[in-house]
Amino acid sequence: MDPFIEYHVQQTRRQFFGNAGLRLGGVALAGLMAGSGRRLLAEPAAASAASGGARVHPGIPGIPHFAPKAKSVIYLHMNGGPSQIDLWDHKPGLKEYFDKNLPESVRQSQRLSTMTSGQDRFPVAPSKFQFKQHGRSGTWVSEVLPHTAKVVDEIALVRSVHTNAINHDPACTFVMTGSEIPGRASIGSWLAYGLGSESNDLPAFVVFTPSFPSSGNGQALFSRMWGSGFLPTRYTGVALRGSGDPVLYLQNPPGVEASDRRGMLEALNDLNRRHHGVYGDPEIQTRIAQYEMAFRMQTSVPELTDLSKESAATLEMYGPDVKRMGSFTHSAIMARRLVERGVRVVQLLHRGWDQHDSLPTAIKNQCMDTDQAAAALITDLKQRGLLDSTLVVWGGEFGRTVYSQGRLSADTYGRDHHPRNFCMWMAGGGVKGGTVYGQTDDFSYNIVENPVHVNDLNATILHCLGIDHRRFTFKNLGLDQRLTGVEDARVVKELLA
Repeated sequence: MDPFIEYHVQQTRRQFFGNAGLRLGGVALAGLMAGSGRRLLAEPAAASAASGGARVHPGIPGIPHFAPKAKSVIYLHMNGGPSQIDLWDHKPGLKEYFDKNLPESVRQSQRLSTMTSGQDRFPVAPSKFQFKQHGRSGTWVSEVLPHTAKVVDEIALVRSVHTNAINHDPACTFVMTGSEIPGRASIGSWLAYGLGSESNDLPAFVVFTPSFPSSGNGQALFSRMWGSGFLPTRYTGVALRGSGDPVLYLQNPPGVEASDRRGMLEALNDLNRRHHGVYGDPEIQTRIAQYEMAFRMQTSVPELTDLSKESAATLEMYGPDVKRMGSFTHSAIMARRLVERGVRVVQLLHRGWDQHDSLPTAIKNQCMDTDQAAAALITDLKQRGLLDSTLVVWGGEFGRTVYSQGRLSADTYGRDHHPRNFCMWMAGGGVKGGTVYGQTDDFSYNIVENPVHVNDLNATILHCLGIDHRRFTFKNLGLDQRLTGVEDARVVKELLA
């Protein structure tokens, strides 16, 4: 675009009149707005530097709408679609249907993915894993989740989650943004925008993409799952690296001291603020905030990642991979350390759960990689008095079919995508532990009691943090956009303490 045209397109009304000759009025206005108005232009980071104590990541006025139970969220996303039949939705009667066709009355002419729509048969594949009841709640849990089974009384399990999408990309986009259409803000960005953060030295929203077993089918992760969409880009999740320095260029070059970097940053921020005064581009404000946060992270991140002060008992509880950067286990203990330091949202996206074949082997490996650390995270938070104020969410983007995809035997089978019902759980802030909600039919194929849409679950997450999802909006393209979309969503109060 021509710079001259771009300049005029981006001008605000005030800038137009100012540049047209009303400089004296601009000076008078600047004097009147020397207090709060200047802070608005300077953005949170610069305002903090000026005031010496203001929050770098403030929330927006009026949020939360009511007293929250949770202050932060740790979201454990199992990317690929964990099989509810093999983990949480116990169906012992399926053994009688082994290798028999799934009745058409159950399938109800459902739209199938192209991966199984051409099959001549839809043979039922019972789970090969044993289930037992655990805890005071008597929740049925698969043998491949022995550690999570020990903390089920802290968990509210939802067996009746359903979604609109049948393929990974739109389904992941939907569960994280409330829409299958790219360009919407992720739940982490919404929370960073609305609630801000209590940490001045770390981002409000942090993302990990840990490694996964080689037996897993690693579906691609898209940055839109932690992107800010139509929200200002400063609310995008900050992804910490799994190897080397968590953040590139964390250390100053030889000969550059922290005071030198501070002086350079102040000069750069001053230039950026002048540039913003001319163009009014909100991305310049994002740049200022990012530079300021990068400077603060040079001190905070090394302290964050130093596990030397963690007790031997804590490290043992998480498991042998706790010190291996990039592992799910290391990411889990980092999540606890982040919320402990005031970070609002931490998201772990673990790939490899897309098991169209060899499911018993692959899902067992996935659980071995994540089960102990997920349970330890809940226990660790509780021991430190943080579980009541931290909401932990576990789930994928959809479930798996009861019928086998491809070869079926007593020892191995695969399962296709299944959006009609799947399982997710929540624990911690505001949640009633030991709850099992929702019921599916004998084939774990259709919901027969208490359906919970993905946007119902997102509304419930917001509620735990003191936010009324109907009133939490952002104007974009002439619409009051919401995380939960335009269709009615409900808070699942049966899950709340």
